[in-house]
Amino acid sequence: MVLVTGATGRIGRALVRELDARNAEFRILVRDPARAAGLPASAERVLGDLDEPSTLTPAFDGIDRLFLLTPGIGVDQAVNAVTAARDSGVRHIVLLSSIWVFGDPVPAMGRWHHEREQLLRASGIPATILRPGGFMTNVLEWGPSIREEGVVLDAIGPGRSAPIDPADIAAVAALVLTENGHEGQTYTLTGDETLTIAEQVQIIAATIGRHIEVRTAATPEEIVRSRYPDGAPKPLADAVLEAAALMRADTTGVRTDTVRHLLGRRPRTFSDWCVRNAHALRLDGEAE
Repeated sequence: MVLVTGATGRIGRALVRELDARNAEFRILVRDPARAAGLPASAERVLGDLDEPSTLTPAFDGIDRLFLLTPGIGVDQAVNAVTAARDSGVRHIVLLSSIWVFGDPVPAMGRWHHEREQLLRASGIPATILRPGGFMTNVLEWGPSIREEGVVLDAIGPGRSAPIDPADIAAVAALVLTENGHEGQTYTLTGDETLTIAEQVQIIAATIGRHIEVRTAATPEEIVRSRYPDGAPKPLADAVLEAAALMRADTTGVRTDTVRHLLGRRPRTFSDWCVRNAHALRLDGEAE
């Protein structure tokens, strides 16, 4: 039995569909049952909260594999989940980490993920770590400025990255949760093409049929707003500024063939994702 945390998010919803297609036995941990609407009926629901350790015992009862996704800053939720997993005899944890776990010192954007990885390794529970690059769905954060001003703020200029479709992350997660032999592995997951922000905007503009201006994010405030339109707390804002500087300097972009190796097919392209999510790009809608 697999337990999925983060099941109502973009990766989690796709993962639940993948597990359902594989006829896997799985359970989803939810704080609000209403948010699980639309998920496959085969998913056993259990109420629980990673911030409340006392709620986790029934959620972890009978679980042998765990998909662990804890968003935001800090490691408290991961500590609670790993403790519950150890107490209940979980045999394999698949952790969603980040490509930003690199370097010495590790950049701030990856520091919280690095701490979670270290926590998991110290637990003694066999694990697989997934380190995806930037999600294609991140471009939805440009939606308000595209709709209201026809503008995207570009914080990285000539820098390139290989964004990945969250559906491909979910497909990899489903694979390693339902097959043996992935314990102890760390997989860096990216898309198959490296793109600048301007190139991504060109693809979006062609997909939704409107002109979009690319404007350089010239101030620290604009750089943070290019990623978080409503602003961010200082620790996160500082991490965004550091990450933007690193990405601006990387004019090649990190690209791996891990998705192709594991799934036997190429990752979905950014253009594919835009076509599937044109409605969400035009309006304030949900992405697939």
